[in-house]
Amino acid sequence: MVVIVDYDAGNLKSVARACREVGLPAEISNDAKRIREAERVIFPGVGAAGSAMRSLAASGVDRALVDAFGAGTPILGICLGLQISLEYSEENDTATLGLLPGKVRRFRLDDPNLKVPHMGWNAVRVIRPHPIFDGVQRGDEFYFVHAYRPIPEEPADAIAESVYEGPFCSALGRGNYVATQFHPEKSGRAGLRLLKRFAEWDGRADA
Repeated sequence: MVVIVDYDAGNLKSVARACREVGLPAEISNDAKRIREAERVIFPGVGAAGSAMRSLAASGVDRALVDAFGAGTPILGICLGLQISLEYSEENDTATLGLLPGKVRRFRLDDPNLKVPHMGWNAVRVIRPHPIFDGVQRGDEFYFVHAYRPIPEEPADAIAESVYEGPFCSALGRGNYVATQFHPEKSGRAGLRLLKRFAEWDGRADA
């Protein structure tokens, strides 16, 4: 069973619906025990880093996610779920989970025609092979809504990049953890293919 982490960060029903479309049984839960026992975990989210971390801590889900990561459970982070998986977010000056080393910074753009948040469809270019991204072609587009961008400490953790004025990391991962800044559940067939590959992934980056 896949557990979709509920921490008052929205968008859960869209993720659950997309899982059903690819034949992936999933339940929405904020129960730390269920998350530790899950076969797979999806860590989605829309919202602010500070309030998200407070919700995770109040339910004990913060520790459950760390434990699931340490146990080798395949985990997919999405948008805010990616951002608060790193060590620090500039948003609300927030210390985050630290599953992977890195920080999250707000977009600072010089082009007055570009707005923050970055919202809409954008191409994703795979820069490091990963089983979740098998079949993603140059120019494939996914849906983004975000004002902050991840900056992994280790360049080797970056899986894909996109361009909004300049290049930024749009997917990252290490071991049994993989995450996207874009929303696969809102990205049409390309996003569903990615979720289908997550359903089949054994948690190894070289699988």
